[in-house]
Amino acid sequence: MIYCITGTNTDVGKTIATAALAAQYQAAGKHVVVAKPLQTGDTSDCATVTRLTGVESRQFKHYPEPLAPNLSARRAGLAQAEKEEVLAWIRSIDADVVLVEGAGGLLVRLADSFTLADVARDLGAELFIVTSLMLGSLNAAELTVEAARARGIHVKGLVGGMLPQEPDLATRLNVAELPKVTGVPLLGCIPTGAGSLSKEEFCAQAAQWDLLGGI
Repeated sequence: MIYCITGTNTDVGKTIATAALAAQYQAAGKHVVVAKPLQTGDTSDCATVTRLTGVESRQFKHYPEPLAPNLSARRAGLAQAEKEEVLAWIRSIDADVVLVEGAGGLLVRLADSFTLADVARDLGAELFIVTSLMLGSLNAAELTVEAARARGIHVKGLVGGMLPQEPDLATRLNVAELPKVTGVPLLGCIPTGAGSLSKEEFCAQAAQWDLLGGI
């Protein structure tokens, strides 16, 4: 199975949520590979996932500046990725579960000609949407779900990317309201700071978040 993972924006906890999903599929006995088609900037989302879970993570192309992939490629004078080569690369990965992590939001340009939404649609992949939980999150989550559905993509559910230990009123209300306004389940919320845990701590805690509905 291939699943795509996007965020309602950048910096909403998408990579940590991807790691949590990978840890849970691995704990369920699945051979999991995380695929990052386009990475930009100095950080490595693949390295983060592997550090937290031990799950194999693969990257297709890297561009130097931390921008949308098409802009980073353009500024560096590098060739942008072609959609068909990205699709072929993902399909070539031999695993029970392939988790494809996008860059930023659903409609961020991976190249001038395509987005993660195009990749998910062409793969027939279901979509996990990682959402912020603070004030303003309801609008962003609902827009992302609507954009996915308009393209024929099935949204498997929302994942709260960073839940504070002591959430404020807006956050508490949003957790309850997100499934209502989007029409898709909030599968769970990942605590703020989970990315700083050790592999053992992260995998132990990830088992309690149950983002997969008990598969």
